[in-house]
Amino acid sequence: MERCHPSEVYELFVRHMNTPRVVVDNGVCETATLVQVHSARKHGVLLEAVAALSDHGVCVRKGYISSDDGRWFMDVFHVTDAAGCKVADADKLLVRLESSLAAAAAAADALPRPAGCDSPAKEALCLLELIGVDRPGLLSEVFAVLHDLRCSTVDAKAWTHGGRVAALVFVRDEDTGAPIHDTARIRRIESRLRHVLRGGARGARTVLLDAAAVGNLDRRLHQLLSEDREADRRAPAEGPATAVAVQEWGERGYSVVTVSCRDRPKLLFDVVCTLTDLDYVVYHGTFDTDGDHAQQEFYIRRLDGRAISSEGERQRVIQRLQAAIERRASEGVRLELRISDRRGLLAYVTRVFRENSLSVTHAEITTRGDMAVNVFHVTDVAGRPADPKTIDEVIHGVGTESLRVDEERWPRLCSTEGDAGGGAGAGLFSLGSLVKKNLYNLGLIRSCS
Repeated sequence: MERCHPSEVYELFVRHMNTPRVVVDNGVCETATLVQVHSARKHGVLLEAVAALSDHGVCVRKGYISSDDGRWFMDVFHVTDAAGCKVADADKLLVRLESSLAAAAAAADALPRPAGCDSPAKEALCLLELIGVDRPGLLSEVFAVLHDLRCSTVDAKAWTHGGRVAALVFVRDEDTGAPIHDTARIRRIESRLRHVLRGGARGARTVLLDAAAVGNLDRRLHQLLSEDREADRRAPAEGPATAVAVQEWGERGYSVVTVSCRDRPKLLFDVVCTLTDLDYVVYHGTFDTDGDHAQQEFYIRRLDGRAISSEGERQRVIQRLQAAIERRASEGVRLELRISDRRGLLAYVTRVFRENSLSVTHAEITTRGDMAVNVFHVTDVAGRPADPKTIDEVIHGVGTESLRVDEERWPRLCSTEGDAGGGAGAGLFSLGSLVKKNLYNLGLIRSCS
C-alpha cells in the first residue's frame, strides 16, 4: 500500500478540521429550508456562506450567527425560493455551500483549492473593470466601442450610484472566441474606454485582467464604488430611509451594528460583505424579515479584537453600510431581454435606450450558449420613472417577443415595492435583542435583560 508523506497527511488533517460542516434540512421548519453552517472562526467564511446562498438565488428570511467567543461559529439561516416556498433543490444547495466553503477554508490556510471549486466558465475570458462618472448613454458608448474593437461581451454587470458607475465586463475576441492577449490591442481598448469614461475630477480607469483572478462579482462592484468614494457623494435616498446605527457594548467589548430597511434580495450579503471588507468580524448576529421590512443586528470587533473606538470610525461604518444597501436598490423599470446572441447586440439595444432618452441604472448581461439573457433597469435621463409610452416604443423597437417588462420584479417575499412596515426607522434593535439571549444560553453573560 502506498504511504503518504507526513506533510501530505498533515495537510489533509488541517483541511478536514477547518472545512466547515453544512446541513440543509427541509423537514425542521414548515415554511422554510433550514441551513446550518458550523465553521472555525476565519475571516471571510461567513461571507462565503452568505454569498453561496445569494448565488443560489434563495431569500434569507431569518437566522442568527452565534459564537462561543473562541474559535468556532454556528450560522443558521431560514431560506426560501423567490416565491416564498421551501428550496426544492436542497441537494444542489448543499453541494454549492460545501464547495464554496471548502474553497474559502483552503484559501485561508494557503492550501491548494479542492477539486471542483474553480470557475471554469470565465477562465477563457478577459475582464474589464470600469469606473467613472455616470451620465445618460454611457453604457451605450462603452458597448459600441467594444463592438468597434471586435470584442465580444459575454457577461457583464454594471451599477450606478452617487453619480458614479462601476462595471465588470467579460470579453473575448469576437472572431476567434479566444482571450485577448495582444499587448497593443489591450492598450488600444483601454485608451478608447478611458476616453469614453472621461475621467472627471477623480479620474477614470479601465483594468484588463484575467477573469480567473476575480472572485465574487458583486463584492468587486462594492469594492470599486467604495474605493471611488462614491458614498461621499450619495444623495439622500428617496422613500423610506435606510436606518443604520452603531452602538457600543463596553461590558463585552463589542460594537453593535443595527440595520432597519426595506427587504430585498441579497441584502444580507451586502451588509456582511461591507463589514468584511472594512475588516470587522461578526461574532454574533440576528436577522429577520416582516413582510418587506428587514431588521438586522451584528455584534462586531475589528480584526485586532477591539471595538470601534472613535466617532469618525463609527460614522464611516454607518456611511459605508448605507451606501452598500442603497447602491443595489435598483431604480427604474426592469426590462428583460432574451434573444439569440449576435454580434453588436448590446451596442444596438443600448443605443435604442439612448435614442429614446432612457438611462440604464443597473445592468446584468449573461450569455447562455447561443442565447443572450440580459436585465436592464432604466429611468429617464433625469433619473425619474420612465414614460410608459417610451417603454412601449422601445419594446416594439427591439422586439416584443424578446424584450419585456418584468412586472413581477421580485415576488412577494422578496418584494421591494410598497411601504415598509412601520417605516424604515421603526424597530431598530436595541442591545437587549435575540443576540443577548444567545449569549445568555451559551453562559457568556449573566443576564439577557
